[in-house]
This record gives sequence, C-alpha cells and structure tokens, in this order.
Amino acid sequence: MLTRRIIPCLDVKAGRVVKGVSFVNHRDAGDPVELAAAYDAAGADELVFYDITASSDERAIMYEVVERTAAQVFIPLTVGGGLRTVEDMYRMLRAGADKVSINTAAVLNPQLIEDGARRFGSQCIMLSVDARRINAPDEPPRWAVFTHTGANPRPTGLDAIEWIKRGVELGAGEICINSMDADGQKQGYDLELLQAVSDAVPVPVIASGGAGSPDDMYRGLAEGRADAVLAASIFHFGEYTIAQVKAFLSEQGVPMRRM
Repeated sequence: MLTRRIIPCLDVKAGRVVKGVSFVNHRDAGDPVELAAAYDAAGADELVFYDITASSDERAIMYEVVERTAAQVFIPLTVGGGLRTVEDMYRMLRAGADKVSINTAAVLNPQLIEDGARRFGSQCIMLSVDARRINAPDEPPRWAVFTHTGANPRPTGLDAIEWIKRGVELGAGEICINSMDADGQKQGYDLELLQAVSDAVPVPVIASGGAGSPDDMYRGLAEGRADAVLAASIFHFGEYTIAQVKAFLSEQGVPMRRM
C-alpha cells in the first residue's frame, strides 16, 4: 500500500517564510533555509517552497534562496512562483529542486505544461491550482480558478475541475489543489473539492488550504481521497509536530513512511 505524505509548505516573501489567512495578513514564520533543515530532520516526507509574490511582482523566483534551501534537505523539494518558461524550470532543477510547481504561468500558457513534461518528465511537473467556490447554496458544488491570489485575486473564467483534467492531459504529473475559501482558516480542507479532483484525474493529488489539526489531515486523506496533505500554520507556529501528525495518522490506519 502506498504511503501517504506530510508536506510542510514554505510560503516565502522577501526572503522570509510567512503565513497569512486567505492570502493576506501575513505573519513572519522564520528563515526558509533554517525551517527546511528543521522539517527534514523532523521527518517531513517532502517540502514545497513557494515564492508567493514572484508572479504578482512580475519577477523571477529568488534563485539563491532556493539553492540554499535545497542544500539543506535530503527529501523531495518542489519549487514554485514566477516560473514562466521551460528555462526557468531548468534553473530551479539545477538549483536543487526535484519538482517544479506552475500555476499562473500555466493558465496564461497551457503549452508550458506540455513543454515542461516533455523535457523533464511528468513526474517533475506539479500543477498548482487556487480554487474558490462559486455555486449558490442550492446548487451542485463548483469551483473557479483564480491567479495572483492575495488582496485582489484575478478570476480566470476556468472551471477548476475541467482545468485540472486538461493540465493532466497536457502532462502534469501531480496536482496541488488549494481551497481559497479554507486557506489559513484551520477549519479543515474542502473535502468536496478534494473528492472531485481525486475522482477526476489519475495522478497524485495534494490537499492544501485549511489544515488545523491531525484530524483535518486524516479527513483529507480518508474522505477527500488525497495522496498527500500540505500544511503551514500548524507546523510553523509549533501547534503540532510532524511526529505527532504521523503518529495520529498511523493510529488511524493510514500508511506512513517511518521517521
């Protein structure tokens, strides 16, 4: 049976890890290099590093910070933010990343997914999607894709499930689905969104947005049918440790990698 993964997320702004609520009101959480090393030692299965203002600032990702972070970890590292071309992807993989995450650039240029998968393999390409509910209370659930998330997120007109299906057809080997409604709320993942994504595509799905407890993570894996759960606040600010989460999930019968 495949083990499930616990993935701390490093949202980096101006060289520091931050965490907000619904993408605003950020709190400083520390140095990305130090946090990466600590999470590696603590038993995290993977790490995700997002330069969260690279796209909105229309600049390249902070290469040197990624390089220093990658040098500290021996677990898979995914890097995203401001990657607009295949050459941008190549630079991140050369800097030490194992996978690259694309979001805004993929919406603007879907061919980037196919070009990246052809050059580096689908296993290196994660499609990250920020989705918000748009259905009325009496309607079946629907989600729309947004980019440049923050104080003024930009609607794309894309249906989240259909966009994710297309991304996988183009070559994305993994999906990270982030609920904009749940982000930073610590009230649990959007389980209906996770179920819809997991049922729609054959590739691994990472749950993002809303983790507030080990039980939330369990429900994301068991009910949401995600392959991995991503979290930030509960780890960065010492509410739970990787070991505590893994022990809880193991007790619930979830297969975990030994620490």
